[in-house]
Amino acid sequence: MGMIKEFKEFALKGNMVDMAVGIIIGGAFGIIVKSLIDDVIMPLVGKVVGNVDFSNIYIPLSQAVVDAKEANPKLPLDEARDLGSVLAIGNFASILINFLILAFVIFIMVKMMNNAKKRFEKEKEAAPPPPPAAEVVLLTEIRDAIKAKG
Repeated sequence: MGMIKEFKEFALKGNMVDMAVGIIIGGAFGIIVKSLIDDVIMPLVGKVVGNVDFSNIYIPLSQAVVDAKEANPKLPLDEARDLGSVLAIGNFASILINFLILAFVIFIMVKMMNNAKKRFEKEKEAAPPPPPAAEVVLLTEIRDAIKAKG
C-alpha cells in the first residue's frame, strides 16, 4: 500500500500537473505551427518562387524512382518513396522553417516571462513592508511598558 500512496503523491504534485498541461498545450501548439507552415507560409513561398510545391521537391536516389519520374514528372513524394530512396529536400525545408518559427515563439514567450518576473520583483521590492500583526504590536507595547517601569 505504501508504493501506491507514494505514486499518488508523485503523480498529483503541482509540478507534474503543470508539466502535463504544458505538454498537452505544447502538442496542440505544435500542430497549429505545422498547419501555419504547411497551409500558409510554404504555399506563399512556393507562389513567390514560381508555383513550386515544396512538399514534392525531392532528388531521386534510386533508378526505379528516376524511371518513374521520367514517366510522370509530377510524381508525388509519397509514391517516389514507395519506389525507392529519395532525398526529400522540400520536406526538410518545411520542417526546418517549422522549427525556426517554433523556437522563435518559445524564445519570445520565455523573454516575456522573464520580463514579467523582473517587473514583479521590482514591484515587490518597492512596496512597503506589511504592518506587523496585532499580536506583535501588543507584545511590543507590553515590552515597552515593562522597560519604562524598570
